[in-house]
Amino acid sequence: MKSTFSIATLSLLFVACGSSQKGSETSTKIVDPVVYGQTITQEDLKTSLYTFASDEFEGRETGAEGQKKAINFLKKHYIKYGVPAAKSDGNYFQDVPLKVQSKPDVALTINEKSLKNLEDFVSINPMETSKLKATEIVNLGYGIEDDKFSNYDNIDIKGKVVFFVSGEPKNSDGTYVISGTKESSNWSNFRQEFALKRDLAEKKGAKAVLYYNPEVFAMAALRFGASSGRMTLAGNDKDMFYFLVNTETTKAIFNEDVRTFDNSFKNKIVKANLDLDFTNNSKDLSSENVAAIIRGTEKPDEYIVVSAHLDHEGVKDGEVYNGADDDGSGTVAVLEIAEAFAKAKKDGHGPKRSIVFLNVTGEEKGLLGSQHYTDNDPIFPLANTVANLNIDMIGRVDPKRKTGDRNYIYLIGSDKLSTELHEISEEMNTKYAKVELDYTYNDDNDPNRFYYRSDHYNFAKNNIPVIFYFNGTHDDYHRPSDTPDKIEYDLLENRTRLVFYTAWELANRSSRIIVDKAE
Repeated sequence: MKSTFSIATLSLLFVACGSSQKGSETSTKIVDPVVYGQTITQEDLKTSLYTFASDEFEGRETGAEGQKKAINFLKKHYIKYGVPAAKSDGNYFQDVPLKVQSKPDVALTINEKSLKNLEDFVSINPMETSKLKATEIVNLGYGIEDDKFSNYDNIDIKGKVVFFVSGEPKNSDGTYVISGTKESSNWSNFRQEFALKRDLAEKKGAKAVLYYNPEVFAMAALRFGASSGRMTLAGNDKDMFYFLVNTETTKAIFNEDVRTFDNSFKNKIVKANLDLDFTNNSKDLSSENVAAIIRGTEKPDEYIVVSAHLDHEGVKDGEVYNGADDDGSGTVAVLEIAEAFAKAKKDGHGPKRSIVFLNVTGEEKGLLGSQHYTDNDPIFPLANTVANLNIDMIGRVDPKRKTGDRNYIYLIGSDKLSTELHEISEEMNTKYAKVELDYTYNDDNDPNRFYYRSDHYNFAKNNIPVIFYFNGTHDDYHRPSDTPDKIEYDLLENRTRLVFYTAWELANRSSRIIVDKAE
């Protein structure tokens, strides 16, 4: 950090508040966070980013040599700043075991019709090599179980093959049965519905799932048809097959076009001979999250997680994808915030709650590092995690913004689980950073679905309040031209300070924020 810190330290502001109880007098010192917020400078952000997003780091491909250089860079800085490892054994690295999927060998026959992977169906699950035979398929319609509608009444699917379609039921007036409005529920949300329906079927003991959604079949065939490269978390292999099927395959099962079915799906069990032979061709790969912590002075078992993803696209066709904005900008922001809190603690003003600095891997591969943290190996209990402030691309200006100040930031998710978090965010910005807060992409109907596309979502799905800080995409997004010279460092500085002030307030306020909504 710049030497100006020593001068700034002299300007610490203390407001003494006295109160008496039973004749005794106590005093509380309130520290002005601006003293530490101002230690976050564009010069330091630039210095770090020019290294982190350099060719030396080879695009920080998950599991590759460049990513190993990146995690050691982060460890070195946390040690330099005096921020200890989050893990009790002193290791800054949290192992994230992965599998690199290759196209499996799948032989599937239904009613003596031999079906081809990527043409008649798409195998979309990491499954161990296995075989399956069945003589009937349970038609679950939409595959929904909800207070207002259920396809599971009076039916047991344990050990069965099940079939369901995309979407959810509507009333005759066009409103949705579950919501009672023109707005659909998560049961037909593009990014959520399949996982919700699949996981429900798995919980109820299904052996295989056949999912019909003609709108995404071609896209799924393209994504899952690659010979290699798709990554998944190791240990997440399902004891259940799941496939996306096309219209011709549904005809082979039901002897009619499924699109003509009555939505009541009264005939639930269909006689069908299914024979499946599945061979997994995946390979193991290791990667790492980096986690550091400043322990709280009064409430050390409550945690604020400040996160960013450290990975990017690697090297393609000989060109390095440096990922300066995505997400080098977020990564160096987390480092600067950590250093600011470390300086506060050194001066005797450590946060009341613990601050966890989490740099995750595998975001570009499907939010894998953050998923491992939340689903498999939370270093700290999720029940004790107060909030997640996630930073993913905050160094540029969105060319789509036609009006407004360049000193803006898109905020996503701040009001989705906690009204209080949203209010605190607004208050801290008004008081300290004075950034234009743009909620364009916070709209539930945002077609970009950014709320589901960065690491905060793995916290949100566990009902942990989140804020996603984002500058929007640009022409260099996921291109080799996303380089450090394109970053607008004055904006990066102010946006980083905003996150710091919000984290400071969350960590030091007397009561934990209230979760008043559910994901």
